[in-house]
Amino acid sequence: MNARLIVVAVAALLALAGCSGSHRLPPPSGAGAGAGVSDIGVKPRDEVRDGGDLRWPLDRMPDNFNYLQFSGATEQTASVVRAVLPTLFSGTASGGTRINPDYLTSASVTSTTPQTVTYWINPKAVWSNGTPITWHDFDAQWRALNGSDPAYQAAGQTGYRDIASVQPGTDNKQVIVTFSRTYAEWKGLFSPLYPAAANSDPALFNSGWINRMPYTAGPFQLDSINPATKTITLKRSDNWWGAPAKLNRIIFRVLDRGALPDALAANQIDFYKIGSSVDLLKRAQSLPGITIRQSPDREYNQITFNGSPGSVMADQALRQAIAKGIDRVAIATQLVGQIVPNPQADGNHIYAFGSRRYRDNSDVLPFNTVAAGQELDALGWVQNAPNAIRIKNGRPLRLQLVEGTPDPVSEQINELVRTQLRQIGVDVYIRQVPLTQLSNQYRAGDFDLTTFAWQNGSTPFSSSRGLYAKPDGRNVQQNYGRIYSPEIDALYSQGLAELDDGKRASIANRIDRLIWAEVHHLPLYPSTGTYAVRSNLANFGAPGFADVDYINAGYLK
Repeated sequence: MNARLIVVAVAALLALAGCSGSHRLPPPSGAGAGAGVSDIGVKPRDEVRDGGDLRWPLDRMPDNFNYLQFSGATEQTASVVRAVLPTLFSGTASGGTRINPDYLTSASVTSTTPQTVTYWINPKAVWSNGTPITWHDFDAQWRALNGSDPAYQAAGQTGYRDIASVQPGTDNKQVIVTFSRTYAEWKGLFSPLYPAAANSDPALFNSGWINRMPYTAGPFQLDSINPATKTITLKRSDNWWGAPAKLNRIIFRVLDRGALPDALAANQIDFYKIGSSVDLLKRAQSLPGITIRQSPDREYNQITFNGSPGSVMADQALRQAIAKGIDRVAIATQLVGQIVPNPQADGNHIYAFGSRRYRDNSDVLPFNTVAAGQELDALGWVQNAPNAIRIKNGRPLRLQLVEGTPDPVSEQINELVRTQLRQIGVDVYIRQVPLTQLSNQYRAGDFDLTTFAWQNGSTPFSSSRGLYAKPDGRNVQQNYGRIYSPEIDALYSQGLAELDDGKRASIANRIDRLIWAEVHHLPLYPSTGTYAVRSNLANFGAPGFADVDYINAGYLK
């Protein structure tokens, strides 16, 4: 959808003290090291049996099954809807994309003046009510996401704003998309694709998919949603036209992170994400019939700064000084140092750590407590005594850090941030908010700092633009901190019009250095990409940069 995925409650951090280094798992590291890596236990379809259930743990129930809507752009929603809705181009292990033949027989740029993309929809593709997937679905999604109607609370508008028209071709199965200006990462658009009915009205768009999925069009279809038991059950689709899914059902179930090892041992779930938890890793390594799969992926933990007009950190120089007081390597070491050796801080806001285009640009904003103190002094935030809270014009330098709960990873990060900033005279007050209310907090900008994880898409340049979009009232796309730079915006427009991948990457890294200087958000460390998986579960595990293969995942014969 050309928006980033927000990941809250990434992993629990349990029992770090005293753990042996023997539990470490050395993943590839550095630029390009993650490309082509996908640890999913690959097996041909004829070695995978038909049937069986995949029991999939979730940290929380999705807020909204409309992944395009502001509150729906979460990891939980994505895990469910990718099994039941069209993805036109799938992410690959190399970090690129490939056309999904189940939905498109072809898609290509058929004109450059103006840029025109022609899609040929698979003639067999239909929605769950039997209605064919046609150009009308593309048209309605464009109109909902192009920003022309602010009543649509969209998670992202990038790319859709650049479309001039969506029209039928020779028939309803051919879609002609004409752009008002060149848009290089067009393959990231219209995924997932929703039916025209879902996008025809703002009320349906915003709330019509809460606790329901009126239509599907994938290898799986909805069986049931039970908010009381916090379970979502998908079943193999009755009207799927492609290769049938190997699994009978996927059962999503909300579980506390600390309960995952016991649930896996008791055969109640079939995998879990280890993330930052040494305890989860140790328990998994001790369980018979369980294997550890690991691959660098697109996710990273970060701290978002609120620099909206009138806020204490509206001053860029103040944000820079505060950021210099945060030791990102120390946080990475504390969180994942006993899972991966020599953990590195993430150095790029646009490209995933380990991807081919990744470049560490964090030298723009180095950790330096001495410089941080000097810069705060120069800004008038004075410390009247050693270890005292800094004051300016009688006002203490106190920041409100919003923390989603329960989220043990954020709790650990936030305590480290509070301790580190206290060393430079900045007081941090942690305000806990239930995870179910976090999206409203972000949308309202009701915080000074907040921590969660971002997940890049397979078209990282375009999917990151919404984070730096110009705020328009409550329409902030994903720019929760309301920090906007016309220079960054102009470079995004330039990069999205650049068809040469290498030149676009150069522009992206110019942008990234500006983002570091703006202190929009502070990347902390990349995900370990580590999972505990039942050993006989094939074609599933740690996908790395690739999308999950819902069709071929299953149990060995």
